Amino acid sequence: MADTSKSDTPAIDDIQKSLEKQIAELRKEITKINKSISARGAEMLDEASEEASDFYETAAARASRTGQQLRSQAQAVSEVARENPGTTTAVIGVIGLLGFLAGIAVGQSMNNDTPHRWY
Repeated sequence: MADTSKSDTPAIDDIQKSLEKQIAELRKEITKINKSISARGAEMLDEASEEASDFYETAAARASRTGQQLRSQAQAVSEVARENPGTTTAVIGVIGLLGFLAGIAVGQSMNNDTPHRWY
């Protein structure tokens, strides 16, 4: 029995060395994969950053144009209101009256305990 264990020892050493070599190769492969994943992640981050920057620039340009249009329209309305103060007062009064009536209607519709009467 002692002879079989002595003859098995070189085979076990060879297997152990072979496994250690495979483990070292696997570690190298894992390192390569990690580097590859890291590089790809950096590329994706750069692409996303560029797209976000483009989107922001486009949105900022549109917002600027919209702001300019709103300013010019507000200025036009202001000029018309200055030229026709009586008409402006009448229009604002009618809008206020309609808002008041809408408020009464909403208040009556939300109050379910009392009968709906308009007096």
